[in-house]
Amino acid sequence: MRMDDLDRDRCTPEFAAAALEDLNWLGLHWEVPVIVQSQRLPHYRRALEALHAAGLIFPCNRSRRDVREAAGAPHEDDDEPVYPREFRPPADAPQPPLDAVISTNWRFRVPDGETIAFTDGAAGPQSAVAGREFGDFLVWRKDDLPSYQLACVVDDIAMGITEVVRGADLIRSTFRQLLLFRALSATAPAYYHCDLMCDAEGRRLAKRHDALSLRALRAQGVTPAEILRKFAPATCKPPSAS
Repeated sequence: MRMDDLDRDRCTPEFAAAALEDLNWLGLHWEVPVIVQSQRLPHYRRALEALHAAGLIFPCNRSRRDVREAAGAPHEDDDEPVYPREFRPPADAPQPPLDAVISTNWRFRVPDGETIAFTDGAAGPQSAVAGREFGDFLVWRKDDLPSYQLACVVDDIAMGITEVVRGADLIRSTFRQLLLFRALSATAPAYYHCDLMCDAEGRRLAKRHDALSLRALRAQGVTPAEILRKFAPATCKPPSAS
């Protein structure tokens, strides 16, 4: 179990405790201590320093609005527009040092024109051209925290993850993460990007749609067995309610 709690504005101890309680109620248990990302910052910093030593990252003072307006609208399934090449420092520009406390965004310089490919367990062969379909991406934020991409990869390596199952909306993130696995000399896991869960109107379920959250269903008297029966494949038999 890994708690991705690096978003200081949205992650609180109360929410973390509620998530663990709901998963236990559903019947999910883990044998090792919960991994909490906010307690692992030195590990992410070491990975950042390795990327810096290899010359694979650069500082970026451009705002999200700068990038969005220069690059145009992002892909429908992606919230990070392609970073404009003209915003990059030259490849041979002197590399500024990493400050003890980082107050500038740092981005990974993607290999322009290289096709990054993998075979997804659900969607089949996937490929994207670096610099065209996805661009230089954040690895460290100006609030001195690692990005989702870097923290995810560092933890997958440390935990020995061999298979990742997640939503289809994160396929483009996988191309970025594959570059980080390669840069950190690690083997990437296999990926299975499943369809997103939607409501009766076909809208993607999200935190703002609380009516179908585990906590809300539990309050309505729905049992874990009923939830598992509804979403499990026909060949799977959900456990009896306890």
